[in-house]
Amino acid sequence: QAASPRTDIRDCSVNPPYLPPTATNTTARLAALRDAMRAHSTHAYIVPSTDAHMSEYIAERDSRLSWLTGFTGSAGTVVVTQDRAALWTDSRYWTQAERQLDCNWELQRTSQCGQGGGWILESVPAGGNVSLDPFLFSIDTWNSYSQALQGSGRALLPMETNLVDQVWGDQRPPPASSEIYSLPAEFTGSSWQEKVAGIRQQMAEHTRRPTAVLLSGLEETACDWGSGATGLFNLRGDDIPYNPVFYSYTLLTSTNISLFVDEARLTAEARQSLRADCPGPLCVELRNYSQARAHLQRYAQGNVTVWLGTEYTTYGLYGVVPQEKLLEDSYSPVMLAKAVKNNKEQELLRAAHVRDAVAVIQYLLWLEKMVPQGQVDEFLGARHIDALRRAQQHSHGPSFESISASGLNAALAHYSPSNTSKRTLSVDEMYLSDTGGQYLDGTTDITRTMHWGTPTPLQKEAYTRVLMGNIDLSRLVFPPNTAGRNVESFARRALWDVGLNYGHGTGHGIGNFLSVHEWPVGFQSNNVPLTAGMFTSIEPGYYRDGEFGIRIEDIALVVEAQTKEPFLTFEVVSLVPYDRNLIDVSLLSQEQVQGAGSGPSRWPAPAPPPLPRWARWPSAHSSPCCSLSCRPDPDSSPAEAASSHHHSLPCFAFFFFLFSSLQLNSVNTDGGVRRWCARAGCRCARPTWGRLPLCSAGKTWGCRGHPSPSVP
Repeated sequence: QAASPRTDIRDCSVNPPYLPPTATNTTARLAALRDAMRAHSTHAYIVPSTDAHMSEYIAERDSRLSWLTGFTGSAGTVVVTQDRAALWTDSRYWTQAERQLDCNWELQRTSQCGQGGGWILESVPAGGNVSLDPFLFSIDTWNSYSQALQGSGRALLPMETNLVDQVWGDQRPPPASSEIYSLPAEFTGSSWQEKVAGIRQQMAEHTRRPTAVLLSGLEETACDWGSGATGLFNLRGDDIPYNPVFYSYTLLTSTNISLFVDEARLTAEARQSLRADCPGPLCVELRNYSQARAHLQRYAQGNVTVWLGTEYTTYGLYGVVPQEKLLEDSYSPVMLAKAVKNNKEQELLRAAHVRDAVAVIQYLLWLEKMVPQGQVDEFLGARHIDALRRAQQHSHGPSFESISASGLNAALAHYSPSNTSKRTLSVDEMYLSDTGGQYLDGTTDITRTMHWGTPTPLQKEAYTRVLMGNIDLSRLVFPPNTAGRNVESFARRALWDVGLNYGHGTGHGIGNFLSVHEWPVGFQSNNVPLTAGMFTSIEPGYYRDGEFGIRIEDIALVVEAQTKEPFLTFEVVSLVPYDRNLIDVSLLSQEQVQGAGSGPSRWPAPAPPPLPRWARWPSAHSSPCCSLSCRPDPDSSPAEAASSHHHSLPCFAFFFFLFSSLQLNSVNTDGGVRRWCARAGCRCARPTWGRLPLCSAGKTWGCRGHPSPSVP
């Protein structure tokens, strides 16, 4: 992952040990946990970073690993014995863990969290017990630990008393109490009754004819096609920061729907939409959230088959259904269906990305003005982009904690600033901004890396190669039934050519006003094929420890390619320019240059508010950060073609262009941009827009993303 050798920031070999000021003293917490372990006769206790629904993002109340260790990364596993304690996390969080852990903890650097079987065998004597809370581990994770300990003389025992909760005591935050509300009809892809009918049809068509589907994961349930309470019933909540979901389980049979939820939190409108007071197959029976396990256990006593996904079902729930009555898949039957957005959902997500681009571009303009004055630190920057997003129509706040990282902090892939760690942004350092928004019509996620001064040759080459990887993957044409993992290397190839790489995944799915990370879409190691209608991020990067970090992330829609046979490709829906100050044009191939632009010929967009003052910002106050790339019109005369040129436009023109698109009900790529380019003094054969174009040394960098509006 990094070119420089790794050294731990901590120095635990000296007395007293050296720790960064961001480290947490965990001595008392570990002592209390070990006392509880002795009382329960357990020799090792395993603590994950998830909750009872296998959520990636969790509420503060469920942040057991964070409270115990001080480590706030979203992925990790802890194992504690009477004399040792270790944290496993992946390369995204190694430096962060070094900054947050004290010397009570061993940091186990691994590509996959929780691979501690060998460490447990080394630390727990034969005959010892290894315990965990079965409602915090997926079936797959339980099985991996069970296999690691099999035949070793050490027992893996479920313990329903959560020992961290016990020692956390009264300091543990209270349960969520906010309202659970209905999503307005104009922001839904289909009614919940249609979604239920689709699930039941899958049940009827399956060869094993399951009698019920169990939906338990909040990321699984957080879908707009409907794999659980949040998406299935078009309801939303605020139980987890940045994720509009609520705690629930759903058991759906061919004749009955049981929703396990805190009923008192449902608004009157939400309750009415569920038709909770009527009998029948399309009426929802409300049950207490805490009754889910007992109800499932009773149901499993009959002549039934329960269909579930092992990725998001906890071992605690799984264990109450006899093995012969289970139908198991990696994902529940609705996970793949909800990943493919219908036309309405695609339209909603596109519209959200247009408004989101306005907020991000406003932020980049603000940084361009303020950073040279030394008036912006990472924390202030994060708060400012959050505020700009909240000002947009249909905003529901950020979709995750904003990553605002300057200089060496950007080498932490998931760094979030605080008052103790913040650095002042400088024209002498690179800056990485990874942010996203929740809107009623969609969820967004975008990363841009910038430099306002003179980047080093390595920084410029690394940035350009990351950009090349983004282009190579997003312009790829591939056959149907191609899994994401089979094409992921296209994003890494330009880096691999010079021996560089990155340690995180290349992309993830994204929801419609739901989770910013929506599985199983993406390029991770699974066999799920990319399908038209799926949205995924494309986000290669490069990180050099102690120096800088680079990531370029866009959201792309899988679409049908314009090919002789049915093939697929990506259409990028992100609309924020790149930093041309960091692009080494000489590294770009002609194919990368020419392939930068493509998009549908027509795209509907909502009407915006009046053009704001910032979009009319005079060019005298703007550096020419945007250029319009024009190529000769094939219908022009030789003289006209020879006289065509690349015309640079300042940022305000790009913003005007962006807002113009919002004011139209449809847009036309060729005619619209051709007229726009004609005004700029040139003609375009196939102009496109939506990204930072670049014209240098006779090479053309076209814009890619949405087509431009018709210009009268």
